[in-house]
Amino acid sequence: MATTTRDEPQQQPLRILFLPYFAPGHLIPAADMAAVFAARGARCTILTTPVNADIIRPAVDRANNANLHGTESAPAMAIDIYVVPFPDVGLPPGFENVRYMTQSHGPEYYGKFLHAALLLREPFDRLLAASRPRVDAVVTDSFFTWSPDAAAAHGVPRLVFLGISVFARSCFESTLRNNPLEACPDDDEDPDAFVLLPGLPHRVELRRRQILDPRKRPLEWEFYESASAADQRSFGEVFNSFRELEPGYVEHLHTTLGRRAWLVGPVALAADSRDASAATGGDDIAESCLRWLEEKPAGSVVYVSFGTLTTFSPAELAEIARGIDLSGKNFLWVISGTESSSEWMPEGVAELLAHDDRGFIIRGWAPQTLILKHSALGGFVTHCGWNSVLEAVSAGVPMVTWPRYGDQFHNEKLVVEVLKVGVSVGARDSAAAIDTHEVIGAEVITASIKRLMDDSVEGNALRKKVQELRTMATKALEKGGSSYNDVGRLMDELMARRSCPEQLLGNNSSRVPPERAIREEP
Repeated sequence: MATTTRDEPQQQPLRILFLPYFAPGHLIPAADMAAVFAARGARCTILTTPVNADIIRPAVDRANNANLHGTESAPAMAIDIYVVPFPDVGLPPGFENVRYMTQSHGPEYYGKFLHAALLLREPFDRLLAASRPRVDAVVTDSFFTWSPDAAAAHGVPRLVFLGISVFARSCFESTLRNNPLEACPDDDEDPDAFVLLPGLPHRVELRRRQILDPRKRPLEWEFYESASAADQRSFGEVFNSFRELEPGYVEHLHTTLGRRAWLVGPVALAADSRDASAATGGDDIAESCLRWLEEKPAGSVVYVSFGTLTTFSPAELAEIARGIDLSGKNFLWVISGTESSSEWMPEGVAELLAHDDRGFIIRGWAPQTLILKHSALGGFVTHCGWNSVLEAVSAGVPMVTWPRYGDQFHNEKLVVEVLKVGVSVGARDSAAAIDTHEVIGAEVITASIKRLMDDSVEGNALRKKVQELRTMATKALEKGGSSYNDVGRLMDELMARRSCPEQLLGNNSSRVPPERAIREEP
């Protein structure tokens, strides 16, 4: 066995600082991504605030427990959480995550929330200045538009992690670079008219109302232009995806958009495989729903879940309930904790739950990755958030797509038209507010579920294709796989930069104790 003498200093592990945006769909995959790099020997720190630290702590604890079993040739490292106070911008105590903006007080607080994100630069700067040995790279969310300049001031390369697909990233860039609505005829104001997003590997069309319009939302357009420019000044981007899933768009990102990118996912699947023994973690709801699934035939259950931020009006919920009932399928339905069942649950559904044992409803958090990989699952009705799409692909579950806003409409195009592993429920309007969404009828919902799950030529083709992608996802993470190799290539490149003179920190009079001595600021 090789040994290191006193005259041969051992090389310090790669040090990476993560700063994810304060939303569950950004925080959890960032924590899982940190676990991927920590398992390969990088020392990772996640900078966040108290409430958000509580959100990621279970994932970090599971990763650290799994990493106790690193090998001598590739010793795994523990992940640190570095907690700083949420900036005081006039928000109530505990309002540190986007989910609270949507579930209670709404958009009137969002401006303050965005201002708080700007004020995170000061503790970010202080941590970079304090680190000894210094940080080799930072991985920050695209929403922190100040982070490329802050990292550059310390001679540290900044990597972007936005938590979306390469396909959606390409669609956003097509919109920003070409402003496709500008080319539409002035007299054509039909919100449902299809508009081509130019310059993409596939023909991609969205409805007018699904595309960001700088004339109607100028501040949002300006922000995304600023974020895109900041991202282009960065060292590159890391994606929670794998090359076999969207190869044409990886090539498009490199050659047409001129972006450097590394695909290191699916990170939730990597976390799952590292810590298979975690199972339900003792959670009563998780254990109950898994016991219920065990009693159902293979492929018989439709899983209905729309993520942590999506809300529905009582009228919409009533149609979903009726659509599930009419489908005749067993169902597992996750509902956010903001709706009252007495307002929407139509006659008959409560009886099904109580007597026929056809359904199981979870209010709030659900163990989604465990649910999706269960053999009883036959389909997933989803809002097309990227984490949910990738988890479904990784589990080999086809999808009914029901996007609500943002990149979800891009992801629907990828799922339905490019990958061909889902069917669309036909959602047309893009808006986060529940009062602006049209109500989709129960019969349409029923028809979509049946197309997905019935024994038909279409249903069988969807299931076959998603199973092929599941196999690819698993292989991507194995030694020699595309994501495994991308992690290694990125780590090697960052390690090689240590010897570059331009990477050395300049004189900086602001010094505080090293971050490992500071777990939480006062």
